Amino acid sequence: MKRTILVDARFPACPVRNVLARLCDKWTLLVLYLLERSEKGTLRFSELKQAMPDISQKMLATTLRTLEEDGYLSRTLFAEIPPRVEYALTPRAEALRPILEELLAWAMENMDAIITDRSKARANLAPDSENTERKEDKR
Repeated sequence: MKRTILVDARFPACPVRNVLARLCDKWTLLVLYLLERSEKGTLRFSELKQAMPDISQKMLATTLRTLEEDGYLSRTLFAEIPPRVEYALTPRAEALRPILEELLAWAMENMDAIITDRSKARANLAPDSENTERKEDKR
């Protein structure tokens, strides 16, 4: 789901399209995980960026804004120079904690097998085939 869309017009009652699509994008779960693991319960933008070196500043800002819009994060701006902003989980995000922990445990338990299956699937692709048919489909 695009971050600018409030509700999927074709499927307004679908929780997968209207909630989980935004929650399960590339960066959201990682941001929630980092905030959950934070010792002080808050993280600054720069701390999040440092913990996620492969995310652009723009994408991190967009992800944080989306999480705030959806009520998963609170954003506290301190009137200092330079300005300081801290992010913390809201009670809504705290309610996700056991689910995130289970999902992470499942991912860690299954990661090696999933990576192996991906490698096997890619090895089955014919590298010279223009329509990327699988080798077993050609038999």
